[in-house]
Amino acid sequence: MSVGLLALLDDVAAFAKVAAASIDDVTGAAAKASAKAAGAVIDDAAVTPNYVTGFTADRELPMIARITIGSLRNKLLILLPAALLLSLFLPWAITPLLMLGACYLCYEGAEKVYAAVFPHGAHAHEAELSSTALDAKSFEDDRVAGAIQTDFILSAEIMTIALSTVPALPFWEQAVVLAVVGVFITLAVYGVVALIVRADDIGLALARNGRTKTGRAFGRGLVVGVPYFLQLLGVVGTAAMIWVGGGIVVHGLGEFGLPQIGHLIEAAGAAAGEILPALHSVTETFVVILGDGIFGLLLGLLLIPVVSYVITPVWKAIKRLLRGYKPEAPKAH
Repeated sequence: MSVGLLALLDDVAAFAKVAAASIDDVTGAAAKASAKAAGAVIDDAAVTPNYVTGFTADRELPMIARITIGSLRNKLLILLPAALLLSLFLPWAITPLLMLGACYLCYEGAEKVYAAVFPHGAHAHEAELSSTALDAKSFEDDRVAGAIQTDFILSAEIMTIALSTVPALPFWEQAVVLAVVGVFITLAVYGVVALIVRADDIGLALARNGRTKTGRAFGRGLVVGVPYFLQLLGVVGTAAMIWVGGGIVVHGLGEFGLPQIGHLIEAAGAAAGEILPALHSVTETFVVILGDGIFGLLLGLLLIPVVSYVITPVWKAIKRLLRGYKPEAPKAH
């Protein structure tokens, strides 16, 4: 009896060691996947505050809560099963899907650059892609729906990047890693977004009601500094989008037998590193990032007319067909 009990305890101990090793693998893989998806995550955090601007303070947090729920639904109920099915049946499709999502990141980033340089042209382009809401509630619903739609694209990129980092893990560990990454990133991003959009209100409350001079000064600093921080966050998010998108496309082209652009960028980085031997690795990395970013920006700028004149008309036609489109009566002039 005692021998059987000892054997059972040995089995339990062995199982515990395997489980602990699996937990370590999952934790490490989740951390690695989250880090690799950092560019898309930064963009997600930078983009979302724009969706709640223009609304009263009492609507900001409810809107963020709705977007958070939509983001979790995107990641856990749609993208996680889709990613696992891809891993099982179509692993070759992961790189093309990554590149497709990367093209979207390049397009979004380039569109923001274009809007900064040519605001009138960008406004006309944006008008082609969106419609105007009729009342406050529908306007809020449209904003939330737009944020969730954008989040879906970014979440797809995040989950695909995460999946690409764990191809050797067993199926269930891949599932756990993707779930951990999805929940952690969503809560982290929208927690930060909630703090950002309410930071000016917190600062105003501190400036008015702070018990110490330091506290009131800190509150005034928040009120003054938050708008500039949002602008900086937008710039960082745009740069991260373009860099990450460009880098993914360059790497993907190399996998499909077109490594010339990647080799050119790497050669430029190596040459720059030779110019400053004391900062070789830093200089080389910076030039490679810059090269990926320039490629991403050029790709995004090329995609703007493609979206305007090809993708958008086709998408609108599909939506009309799906909704049982009826021709509108001509407008009176």
